[in-house]
Amino acid sequence: MRSRTPLIALLGAAALALTSCAASAPPSGGDGADGVLADGKTFTSVISTDPGSLDPFITVMSVARSIDRFLYARLLEVREDGTIASGLADSWEADTTTATFTLRDGLTCEDGTPLTASDVAANITHIGDPANASPLVGLQVQPGTSAVGDDAAGTVTVTSGRPDSFLIENIGSISIVCASVLDDPDALAKGEGATGMFTMTEIAPNSQYTLTRREDFAWGPDDWDPKQKGLPDTVVFRVVPNETTATNLLLSGEVNSALIIGPDRARVESAGLFHTDLETPGGSFTFNQAEGRPTADQAVRDALMQAVDLEQMRQVIGSGNATVPTGLVTISPNPCRADTVSGHLPELDVDAAAAALDGAGWKAGSDGVRAKDGETLTLRMIYSSQLGDAGNAAAELAQAAWKKLGVDISVTAVDSPTLSEVLFSTGDWDISAAPLTVSLPSMLVPFYSGPTAPDGTNFASIDNADYTAAVTAASAKAGDEGCDDWAAAEEALFETTSVVPYANITRSTFATKSTFTEGDGIDPTSIRMYE
Repeated sequence: MRSRTPLIALLGAAALALTSCAASAPPSGGDGADGVLADGKTFTSVISTDPGSLDPFITVMSVARSIDRFLYARLLEVREDGTIASGLADSWEADTTTATFTLRDGLTCEDGTPLTASDVAANITHIGDPANASPLVGLQVQPGTSAVGDDAAGTVTVTSGRPDSFLIENIGSISIVCASVLDDPDALAKGEGATGMFTMTEIAPNSQYTLTRREDFAWGPDDWDPKQKGLPDTVVFRVVPNETTATNLLLSGEVNSALIIGPDRARVESAGLFHTDLETPGGSFTFNQAEGRPTADQAVRDALMQAVDLEQMRQVIGSGNATVPTGLVTISPNPCRADTVSGHLPELDVDAAAAALDGAGWKAGSDGVRAKDGETLTLRMIYSSQLGDAGNAAAELAQAAWKKLGVDISVTAVDSPTLSEVLFSTGDWDISAAPLTVSLPSMLVPFYSGPTAPDGTNFASIDNADYTAAVTAASAKAGDEGCDDWAAAEEALFETTSVVPYANITRSTFATKSTFTEGDGIDPTSIRMYE
């Protein structure tokens, strides 16, 4: 059995990366778009932190999944507008409990062996088996889901363990690995068993990851041509934690792409570089409601949020460009787009915050620090270091407000593997400022309900009956038919101050001498290199 150390799913531009569907943003601007296509090039992309394990059955970290995007093919590709393109499968059908995929002919693994329907079915069953402790259970695969492959017919038939409104999108977006590594977590952690466009060639931890294009890969989306000009022969993911350094490397042409979200954005924008844009969560608070934590008390959660100027926080974390969220799902296909946030964000009222803590028994001492029954109100907030200077400034702003309220509060920036470890294993936190980025409302369910960490992915130990009831109702309805119930589920979280989203930011990946589309990472089949 694998060790249960899930790597955080889709934390926005900062950490938890929960996206699984390929919501490609349209290209914009600049360098390369009007050039001459070039073959045989190396595409070098900056990542801000080492991805840790690349095991696609275990990791839900955005940085790791962005590399897996190059290594492992999917049954389907979900486009920006919600339409579905072929991947490993060239036809499909589904309702909320069953799905059938018909595979393309000629699919192979990185070692040249055939990729069969039985192999694909084994991937799905493996994830659905609770014994394998995959954090994708509830996220993309419902508990107890199984699949059967018919190798002669080339079909994979999936039976969901419970109703899933978005069964075709969820199962279709799973990374499929070769049978040879299906039960080998050590091999998967190193990116082996590739079924996708590239194979892993070399790993230098905390430095770079080098991938090589497969000559036999021909199952890009729809009628994708493997012989077209401009496809890279090699891809390098280079670890560069400092955004200013990444910007300098991009502008000098030493790297081809980098995510730039801080003050350096102005420099790359003025250079007129090509870029893709995705609106993602930038600012959000989630509170640890585990037994014994002060934040298990809603009165404390309410007080903490009343003490913070969210408008000022929004300006800081977005460098003046952030917007007010309308919901917890931000990227395509996002089938339910109701505004669930308006009217639910706490209003700044420091006096009310102090009174609330007084009423909850947390009284200020002679030093101004609050205590209850001899216990000091000591809290720890963690946030992703990927947010850079803007994240640091926002964290310091919240810390100052809470100190003024009488809270002994520490704030700590952590890299992605550490964030995952703290949220999903040690549980040593009270406030998380690392938002989740998802493309479907169903993807939030295992993070806000069900088994708690370390036995599950409900990292904040949320137990909200209204949320669970709304999710149950929504899950029995196909697609957007359940949108009213999904909206009610989100509002149940806001009403209890369990999750407070306060800022969305535009996540822009800039590029030189290359173009591509992007969703949960760059789509490798979309990369075009230029002279």
